[in-house]
Amino acid sequence: MDDRTREYLKGRFGDYYRRASPALPPDANLREWGHIPWTPGSGTTMLRHQSLYDLGDVDTFFADNAPRHAYFSAARYDDPGASTMSGKGWRSADLVFDLDADHLPGVDPETTSYPEMLAECKAALLRLLDFLDDDFAFDDLTVVFSGGRGYHVHVRDESVRELNSDARREIVDYVRAIDLDAEGLIRTVSERGTTKRVLRTEGGWGARVHEALVEYADDLRDMDDEEARERLMELDGIGEGRAETIRGAFERNPTAVREGNVEAGGPGVRRLVSALAARVTATDTAPIDEPVTTDTRRLIRLPGTLHGGSGLVVTPIERDALADFDPLRDAVPDRFAGREIRIETDADRTVELNGERVRVEPGRNAVPEFAGVFLMARGEARKAPER
Repeated sequence: MDDRTREYLKGRFGDYYRRASPALPPDANLREWGHIPWTPGSGTTMLRHQSLYDLGDVDTFFADNAPRHAYFSAARYDDPGASTMSGKGWRSADLVFDLDADHLPGVDPETTSYPEMLAECKAALLRLLDFLDDDFAFDDLTVVFSGGRGYHVHVRDESVRELNSDARREIVDYVRAIDLDAEGLIRTVSERGTTKRVLRTEGGWGARVHEALVEYADDLRDMDDEEARERLMELDGIGEGRAETIRGAFERNPTAVREGNVEAGGPGVRRLVSALAARVTATDTAPIDEPVTTDTRRLIRLPGTLHGGSGLVVTPIERDALADFDPLRDAVPDRFAGREIRIETDADRTVELNGERVRVEPGRNAVPEFAGVFLMARGEARKAPER
């Protein structure tokens, strides 16, 4: 980034902060603070090991320093400003989840557009929230658009604050279905002197697989014999013989499927459950960033600040507003709307922000400021002289 671009962005970030007041997290005085300034050159420098006392008045700090990126710790400490991690005196930590489009299966940052990446990431966020709400029943959740390519979820329930890294890794493994044992989703129950094996339908992965099984069985009943057989044989481990067995079992005893009974169709149905479990875990998991969740001392972006790689606001989202939230519109700072600036770029680029589609060509372009800031922050444009 050249000097003109860097100084322009720093100045405009400062203008934003003079009118904005980032909200502090709970127990802000117990957290470590860090930021990345607008240093010359291509590298960045993280300034951390700061306490709230070191920052002074927060609004004044942001207005005067206009950081490129700003962070606070998930952890609470006795002495957050201590210069070493061992000297801080760890007390507890929020449970933080990070979803980044770069890490989503099937998303290639080289070929996927920014709007498409954000849409995929929001879908993954909704799957994650299903786990946190339904499987863990967490109450104190804060959802945040990261300002870049993903979302953060902060869990502050008392029950999670003192979990160590290994316990947090177990949560990650569950959400990502790592080493999920399909047989473990089946339990043996006694009924009228006999035993049978049924799916655990009361919640968790068992309930998800059971829902898929019921839907699959309903679809098969609407097919003719040949179509149903071919559909079943698409699954791993199911040949023609097992397909016939499963089809017959579903026709003879449809109630068994809804009860989660995997004995009714013999080993064929159990094999179907295993195949559906593999399919469900491939589609219903949330690909969270494991190191973020397991790190009990992690620094995470402060909501209300600007992301130095996009110029967008790190935006907290109310749960009832999540469905309608559009980061390409709702995270655009008002401070950067309403005027044009001049930029220079070396390639054709298209920016979709604030309800506008802005096309730039190689050379000098006049563009809405929010689009220019976005491209300059990403390193895809330079600030041009206004005259």
